[in-house]
Amino acid sequence: MIKLTFIEPSGTSRQIDAALGTSIMQAATAAGVQGIAAECGGACMCATCHCLVVEAPAAGLPEMTETERDVLEFTSEEMQETSRLTCQIAVAEDLAGTVFKVVGR
Repeated sequence: MIKLTFIEPSGTSRQIDAALGTSIMQAATAAGVQGIAAECGGACMCATCHCLVVEAPAAGLPEMTETERDVLEFTSEEMQETSRLTCQIAVAEDLAGTVFKVVGR
């Protein structure tokens, strides 16, 4: 299990355990993180798992795909430099300690 931290819309900081190989969105919803609706179930279509990366490991996150970028460009919440869809990032050991801020909701 990898430790990830989420800052919920209320400002509450929650550290969760995430299983390797699952998406960050799946780990967050399983842990009950507030504000991640995951309406499309991880199909990269709805942006209801939009988070900002507050703190990332030195190795960084995997590159954003064009599909992810396209979805983020047309969300109701303005895309920022650190915006990511958590459904598009697989939990990996090198992501331990990453901090995400849930956008909207």
